[in-house]
Amino acid sequence: MQTFLPIVLTLILIAAAILTVHLRDLIAAIAASSVISLIASIFFYLLQAPDVAMTEAAVGVGLTTAIFVITVRKTRRYEE
Repeated sequence: MQTFLPIVLTLILIAAAILTVHLRDLIAAIAASSVISLIASIFFYLLQAPDVAMTEAAVGVGLTTAIFVITVRKTRRYEE
């Protein structure tokens, strides 16, 4: 069970990274990018660094996603 979780998280991380690059809808790409930050914070927690995990979750998932969404709302949503 100990090796199963990191393997699954790594596969989700790779899939989210591929989606982030290939999606034409920028809001969906931002959501996939926030999944990458969320998985990274889970990895930090599994590596016994809960302070880094909480910071990554707050900044990477919360603040960065909010800033990107506000920026995309003021421009075009779909990539040309």
